[in-house]
Amino acid sequence: MGRCLVSRILVVDDQANMRATLALMLRASGHEIFEAENGEEAIKSFENEACDVVITDLKMGAMDGIDVLRHIQQASPLVEVIVMTAYGTIESAVEAIRLGAYDYIQKPFTEEELLVKIDKALERRWLSGEVSLLGQEFRARYNFENIIGRSPAIRDVLARVIRIAPTDATVLITGSSGTGKELIAKSIHANSGRSHRPFIPVNCAAISESLLESELFGHARGAFTGAVGSRKGLFEEADGGTFFFDEIAETSLSFQAKLLRAIQENEIRRVGDNRAIKVDVRIIAATNQDIKEAMDEKRFREDLYYRLNVARFHLPALNDRREDIPLLVEYFLSKACSRMRRRARLGEGVMQFLVNYNYVGNIRELENLIEQGVALSVKGVISLEDIRPENTDTETPRTLADIVASAERQAIRNAVRQNTSLQEAADSLGLSGTTLWRKMKKLGIRKDSFS
Repeated sequence: MGRCLVSRILVVDDQANMRATLALMLRASGHEIFEAENGEEAIKSFENEACDVVITDLKMGAMDGIDVLRHIQQASPLVEVIVMTAYGTIESAVEAIRLGAYDYIQKPFTEEELLVKIDKALERRWLSGEVSLLGQEFRARYNFENIIGRSPAIRDVLARVIRIAPTDATVLITGSSGTGKELIAKSIHANSGRSHRPFIPVNCAAISESLLESELFGHARGAFTGAVGSRKGLFEEADGGTFFFDEIAETSLSFQAKLLRAIQENEIRRVGDNRAIKVDVRIIAATNQDIKEAMDEKRFREDLYYRLNVARFHLPALNDRREDIPLLVEYFLSKACSRMRRRARLGEGVMQFLVNYNYVGNIRELENLIEQGVALSVKGVISLEDIRPENTDTETPRTLADIVASAERQAIRNAVRQNTSLQEAADSLGLSGTTLWRKMKKLGIRKDSFS
């Protein structure tokens, strides 16, 4: 049996034993369950609690399952309804499907039969395209207000967030800088059972190793010069919540070993103290590096990678989801106008330029371009001249550093086009593979550009 997606389900049945059995079984599968003993109570519960699926008995007295179905179809047609039938009521089940029910299941049924039907109903609810991830109610419920897009890649990411978030699985998020890795981490936390506890992000690349260890694990009194007292680390502050390690691949191997122990043992040791302290923290890590390459070059521990890579999310570059750019432009334009208290619209040719532009900095770069355009706009119109991207090929270098960078960029792009691997391109340029990779990263040339 396939794994069921996690959802909010309303169970409607006038038999208390049946209702309790279903609720117990579905909660054991990770679903959030609401119960109603008759049609009237079901409608009241439905109005007070948003749900994804309704499972209702057909025969329930004054207001039966058909009445419940009609109400749901009118109030929220995207909610899937599964009707339960007893022997001899198949005609009523067929009528329910004609009226819009997703499916029916005949009593007595097995747990596996019901979970499979729920799983398929949720696939239709979330993945078939009938639910718009741009809908205000859906976005507000799952804290996706700042994650904009309707491309298949983004829809898949958000659907997986909904499934992974309620678990305590560690998560590894990969993708280029500016693709929204921290937003996804925050959405996972917000949709988890830890949402009432802290979400603590740390940029590993921005803190020295010695300070990073002290900040995360804390320190004992006298552990180093200036440690006049013991101090809690961020791990202890995050107890019960979520810890987000951004740019995890920038850490040293010695720090990675200590982090691995903390994840495996659910405990930390303050710097200068041998006493173990238990912590309950969910770990989400992110990197913009090729993590497999980092392992091959012995810069990242394999055991830590496999510990983190329980659930993997890869965020696509903006250049690979251009259908989302008009939506993002609209969102950032509204946001910038509100913040700057200005009114602005795109002038002729601006949207076409933004859709076709090569985004090195991904979503972050697009947002910066829109903010710049709003700030420089004249009479409320953003022209092409107001955007002035920094990395267009037509821009004339003004300094020696610009000239060198432009020449390096062109030489590397030519090598990338003419070779099929990083090492071949490096050999043609007389560089090591590591040096070429670092230059590509600095100059914004994607590794997946090889033919």
